[in-house]
Amino acid sequence: MCRSIKTLRPPALPEEATEEEIRAAALQYVRKVSGFRAPAAHNQEVFDRAVDVIAEATADLLDGLEVRGAATARRAG
Repeated sequence: MCRSIKTLRPPALPEEATEEEIRAAALQYVRKVSGFRAPAAHNQEVFDRAVDVIAEATADLLDGLEVRGAATARRAG
């Protein structure tokens, strides 16, 4: 159904996760949980909203993590 969700923090990634990588992970999560690769038209809005919310929560998580040995925490804007 979908590829594995990869770790988005150092040392798994040598650099900060991009917005695109975060959104891809959120999409994979929603696909896995919902059981749909692509939702039907009547489910598209809730599917897209879930991806947005999970991507935002993921970015918040990565922003707040303190990784020992890393130079600085990820900070957006």
